[in-house]
Amino acid sequence: MSEPADLLSAVALTVFRLNGQFLEVSERLARPAGLTAAWWQVLGAVLREPLPVAGIARTMGMTRQGVQRVADLLVEKGLAEYRPNPAHRRAKLLVPTAAGREAIARIVPGHRAFAERLVAELGQEGAHECLAALRRLSDALARLDETEHGPA
Repeated sequence: MSEPADLLSAVALTVFRLNGQFLEVSERLARPAGLTAAWWQVLGAVLREPLPVAGIARTMGMTRQGVQRVADLLVEKGLAEYRPNPAHRRAKLLVPTAAGREAIARIVPGHRAFAERLVAELGQEGAHECLAALRRLSDALARLDETEHGPA
């Protein structure tokens, strides 16, 4: 399989499968904490610092509309809240509430245990190689996208 089109198709199909596998694992880990994978993803994006919906979307590779729906649900459920954004009056910042942080904390033990099993399966070096390859692929796609569509 040395044709570029065949390689791209194989890479894309593998990444789609991998995405599905990660979503399945994430749903399984998040469920006992009363979260979904999407709720975990959005809350996780704002644990260190508040972000506007567009910033979360960029960070997580999600659509702005998808993040907005999840953020509104998180606020409705009392897991996050909107705060004023000094840099942009209309783009409020999303911040986890104490309940949101507690829900994320309930995921940590299962996440840690799964991570340890996965790294044991791949080996430490293999896990680092996977990460490096995925980052190279993501960076290459970003460069190509920027070349074709201009900076984001």
